Amino acid sequence: MSELPSKSALISFNWGMVGRSLARPYRVPVSMVLLFALVPFYVLTPQFLPPTTRHVPELALDRALPLIPPWAIVYGALYLFLILLPLFVVREEELIRRTVHAYLLIWITAYLFFFVVYPTTAPRPDKVDGEGFAVWGLRALYSSDPPYNCFPSLHVAHSFVSALACSRVHRRLGIIAAVAAALVAVSTLFTKQHYVLDVVAGGLLAFVAYGIFLRRYSPDRIPEFDRRTAPALALCVSAVAAVGLAAAWLAYLWGGGV
Repeated sequence: MSELPSKSALISFNWGMVGRSLARPYRVPVSMVLLFALVPFYVLTPQFLPPTTRHVPELALDRALPLIPPWAIVYGALYLFLILLPLFVVREEELIRRTVHAYLLIWITAYLFFFVVYPTTAPRPDKVDGEGFAVWGLRALYSSDPPYNCFPSLHVAHSFVSALACSRVHRRLGIIAAVAAALVAVSTLFTKQHYVLDVVAGGLLAFVAYGIFLRRYSPDRIPEFDRRTAPALALCVSAVAAVGLAAAWLAYLWGGGV
């Protein structure tokens, strides 16, 4: 089985293949509809739990880690990249189904066994001092993502499953995505979105989902066309993430930098 060398992928790649890949119909399994149907419960679940039941799984290491606002930029850009990447790269029908099932396992396990039974809260400061784009971004992150449903970290679990699913298509791309997922995990600590145990649990849950649904999927099933277009499609996703970051920057400037 051969993979397109990275130099060839970047220099002599036929971008017409990318257009043909994006123009192909995307088969949406029924399980994907169920996955999207679960999204509202992420917001609704904490509303039905009394605040006194929220746990704080803090370690000494959590107290030692400082709040570093620039990590909010890493968090936002790379998480967007990793969530979109499988939609572009994972195109083989059976792999789509297995990837969606891996996400479903993560969500259902988190909802039934942790968010309801062991609800937690995030280690956020009462207020974020300072100014600049990174501080503005961190405040925007806090206002858009309530500090609940933290254990296990779904951001970490999603990121690693995305990377592992893409590794079935293109190994080198999977390695790059895994590095991005690791940076997302680190960013959740330095933005005080999660405790260390949240991150560890999210990573473990991702690898359990991978072991059940993705590990036995043979990369030999991937069409050579999909394998060859994967690096360039990843560049397209990077461009989308960059546009998202630029849009956030414009929103920051539009608001007067506050």
